[in-house]
Amino acid sequence: MFRKQLPSAPVHWRACGGETLCWSRRCQSTGSFFKSVKPAPADAIFGLVKPFNADTFPQKANLYVGVYRDDHGKPFVLESVRRAAVQTLDHTDMDYAPITGIPTFVQRATKVCFGDDMPEEVLERVASVQTLSGTGALRLGGELIRRVVGTSSVNMNVSLPTYPNHVNIYKESKLNLLYYPYYDEEKHTVNLPALLTYIKKLPAHSFVLLHACCHNPTGSDPTHEQWMEVVAAMEECKLIPFVDMAYQGFATGDLDKDAFLPRAISRSKVPAFFIAQSFAKNFGLYGHRVGCLHVGCANPREREVVLSHASQIARSLYSNPPIYGATIVSTILGDAELTRLWKSEVQLMADRLNSIRKRLVEELAACGCPRDFSHLARGVGMTSLTGLSMSQLAAMREEHHIYMTQDGRIAFSGLNETNVQYVAQKMKEVCTH
Repeated sequence: MFRKQLPSAPVHWRACGGETLCWSRRCQSTGSFFKSVKPAPADAIFGLVKPFNADTFPQKANLYVGVYRDDHGKPFVLESVRRAAVQTLDHTDMDYAPITGIPTFVQRATKVCFGDDMPEEVLERVASVQTLSGTGALRLGGELIRRVVGTSSVNMNVSLPTYPNHVNIYKESKLNLLYYPYYDEEKHTVNLPALLTYIKKLPAHSFVLLHACCHNPTGSDPTHEQWMEVVAAMEECKLIPFVDMAYQGFATGDLDKDAFLPRAISRSKVPAFFIAQSFAKNFGLYGHRVGCLHVGCANPREREVVLSHASQIARSLYSNPPIYGATIVSTILGDAELTRLWKSEVQLMADRLNSIRKRLVEELAACGCPRDFSHLARGVGMTSLTGLSMSQLAAMREEHHIYMTQDGRIAFSGLNETNVQYVAQKMKEVCTH
């Protein structure tokens, strides 16, 4: 019954080695399918991993990646995570999670995002999906926007500057990137008047990406009062905010204070909202890709529609989210003692980052640096912009083995008591010559 002859392959296909098919014309013209393909640009952050690892200088400093380290530069595993991992070891199966995620994890993550006092009528219209950390949430949200809007041209307005991967994510989702003014490079503060002027001119239902706290790369956040001005403007102009909450807890050490923006938005009258929530930083689960996407809808019916589309998109992208890291987070959030321990560890990490910021500024002043870097002490979170030029950054890397990204961003997570004086001295040298 299976002996019927199959149709011959089209003329433009030919068998290669009896195993694969390739485009014959391309093979004939180039000799290789990928011969004419140019390498993609190196990632702005992870592109530095290879040269850094190859550098044998004993005092080299990794100030480019936002991964928390302790006072000795060692990886920091939270005690709450250790305890939860032991608890879950014998209670975690290896089955697929639902496409939209582990229900208890999603429910508990939602409370971390919106607070225990979130009105039930608001929660009933929020579609929440477990994602591959914050990046996965941003991408899933971008794909959802593209699907909902259809063939129309869609603009995503992002801050100038912003996290480099925002550009990659939304370009891959076929969204057009526009930039709103955010940072005053001379004053090293948020340029709120320019920001408000920009968004008030946007057409209704425009998408605006906002950083919940610890703005990456500047480290400069609006005050709560300033955020309320932004939310009011978005409400008035019927704009749709997309909040990236990658660093909850790292600005003030208080998870509730750092979630001020998404909570204010969820209680506003904007047409819809998107929130990308990451647990990479505040749980130290960088490699386990734990996060959520929360989409605010007009009513529960729309919520179900959004969940159906988010589920279908996720199925085509990665099918099911990973279970291990999410189970650890859910275990901690479901245990009062572990939650208290976790919150104290978040406070500890935030305090150390704020302390090392001040320490660097003190060391720069002590060694006679001719340039004022006091804004670094006023910033919050893991990163800030130093303001160093391209040539100064090259000198820091090539002559002094101190690695930062090309925009001059410094990741304070890589600074500690053993290298802060060395870094300050070399920053002084490149600013002097």
